Amino acid sequence: MAVAIRFSRQGKKKSPFYRVVVADKRKARDGKFIELLGTYHPTTKVLKLDSEKYQKWLKVGAQPSGTLAAIVRRTARTVAAPAAAAAK
Repeated sequence: MAVAIRFSRQGKKKSPFYRVVVADKRKARDGKFIELLGTYHPTTKVLKLDSEKYQKWLKVGAQPSGTLAAIVRRTARTVAAPAAAAAK
């Protein structure tokens, strides 16, 4: 079974938010999923992600979608930057 970590759209029209889910690649975007890892609000750019579960699924071989991978990288970079500045 090919497994992907991707977004599942929720919310109402013109006011979306996304669940970060682990799902079979063959299932529909908003269909059944295996596990819920977090949420993403694009209007406020807030990503809430259970990083332990995310890393576990990456080790097992799940592939994150391109959009999700970019947002996780950007969020990790912005979180690490203030921590590095505080350490100086």
